[in-house]
Amino acid sequence: MKLKLLLGISFWMLVFVVSCNSDDITFDSPSAELRFSSDTLFCDTVYNQTRSETYAVKVYNREDKDISIPKISLEGGASSPYRINVDGTAGTEFTNIPLRKKDSLYIFVEIAPVANAPEAIAEDRIVFDSPVGQQHVTLLSVVQDAEYFIQNDSNPNILTSNTVWNNDKAKVIYGNLTLAEGKTLNIQAGTKVYFTKNSSLTVAKNATVNVSGELDKEVIFRGDRSDTKYDTIPMNWKGITFDEGATLNMNYAKVFGGETGISLDNATATIQNSIIHSFQNFGIYAIASVIHASNLVMNNCGQADFAMLKGGSADLNHCTLANFWDLNASLPAYSIYASNELTDGDGNTVDGPLHLKIRNSVVFGDKDTAMYFSPVSGQTFEYSVDSSLLNIGDHSGFSFENNTSITNSLNKEDPKFLNYYIQKMNLRVADDSPAKGLGNITAAQLVPKDIKGMGRTVYPTAGAYQ
Repeated sequence: MKLKLLLGISFWMLVFVVSCNSDDITFDSPSAELRFSSDTLFCDTVYNQTRSETYAVKVYNREDKDISIPKISLEGGASSPYRINVDGTAGTEFTNIPLRKKDSLYIFVEIAPVANAPEAIAEDRIVFDSPVGQQHVTLLSVVQDAEYFIQNDSNPNILTSNTVWNNDKAKVIYGNLTLAEGKTLNIQAGTKVYFTKNSSLTVAKNATVNVSGELDKEVIFRGDRSDTKYDTIPMNWKGITFDEGATLNMNYAKVFGGETGISLDNATATIQNSIIHSFQNFGIYAIASVIHASNLVMNNCGQADFAMLKGGSADLNHCTLANFWDLNASLPAYSIYASNELTDGDGNTVDGPLHLKIRNSVVFGDKDTAMYFSPVSGQTFEYSVDSSLLNIGDHSGFSFENNTSITNSLNKEDPKFLNYYIQKMNLRVADDSPAKGLGNITAAQLVPKDIKGMGRTVYPTAGAYQ
């Protein structure tokens, strides 16, 4: 009985103390300026009718007293393309916001604009009113107009006629977009193609995609997350698949940040002056396909930059296939994987003849080997490597020494890339790189300019950069 009485008294004393403390809290008007984590918040590029990810500004009370901020508002009011959330409440205007001494609060920011121009600047301000005066944080974002391709139950999302994409609007793909059998898609210089999570492009049987980028006006294929940090993170979208008899002609394109970049199944591809990087599985995955590539730059693919399965034919001239994958150490991260074999969806193993020619290229990575060959007995597996810088280890499926299929080439010598880290990738080589002058002049004359338009017919450097 005494214990119950004591517990009851203790409970009511606690309530009394808490009540007294609560009553004792007073919030005064600010007598000093607020401090912010940033005076200007740059929200990355967003597309019309699409909500951005959430950004944050932190507001600090540096005073030795609890304050109440009289008013926080969006200068643009309800018509602003921005929306803010203050201390857990969404809106455009807030009054009497408490902030304890030496404490801070978050203001979360989103933008969901409607753009009337191909590209425009969306600007607004978060305004803080107090007796000290008016302060503000500027909000800035680039807004692009966009054309949407949305797959759902009522829309299979198929391009049923010959189509031209130009750069007046970004193309945003939801789900899978299919180019119908036998049709042609022409993508003009400067066009940006964005894919939402798990989205993809399928090029049906005998269809053709012509990607006609230009130097400094490349065609971009990437996920739709606008923050540039996603440029170097895989798995933001699925990839582009070419079915039997389909054709890809690609010049000056950048493809990055998905599961597998370009998948070819008994298809044909000509790829020039293009950069493919940051894919969970493969940059290029080719099944019994024909590929001609020059000035191709690849890096950071978990399984392999470039893979040939069930044979096929590939001619790689002045390519830089680096692989410095560091996101999952269990993946092999080859620069080139080549095999006669393929295990199909039914578990059956099929094979085909393989022909691979590598000239004036750099094939390198930070694993034991950058190249793995898996020939099948009784099946054609032909390869030749000339005037290239390689990384062939003990587990490559073939050897570098005394190999008559490899001529005028170097092995295990550091190409001295200026920066192979994917965040600021620059796969040019230093002036004292062993790749300098390594290239064969006859092969260089077939690709007389490097990926940046610099001439290379004299003293050609191996790889895509002179």
